[in-house]
Amino acid sequence: MIGRPVLTLALAAALAGEAFAAETGNKVQVNVNTATVAQLQLLPRVGPALAGRIVEFRTANGPFKAPEELMRIKGIGEKSFLLLEPYVAVKGETNLTEKVHSPRQPQGGGTSADAKVSDTAGKGQ
Repeated sequence: MIGRPVLTLALAAALAGEAFAAETGNKVQVNVNTATVAQLQLLPRVGPALAGRIVEFRTANGPFKAPEELMRIKGIGEKSFLLLEPYVAVKGETNLTEKVHSPRQPQGGGTSADAKVSDTAGKGQ
């Protein structure tokens, strides 16, 4: 019965490969230290002007040591950075190939009135 051990080894190798890919960071990313203006524009809410400021900043200050340093650039605050964070890196290759669109808020802006309705639902009944 050679078939079963071979199948077991093949499955183990496949699972190990997936774990290795996850550990090595095979995620979709833009390396902010090497990306072009065009590549930076693939990030959510990054247009030509902001992409240019990112390139200008790294030219003037050297490579980014951490993605959080992007918040030092005019136009990138904490909220914007949270949208960018899953897609930016300071090491590795840029492999993002399509524009990432940030999720839009529901019409009406998702007001606190919506939260109040969900907070009171099911209470005291």
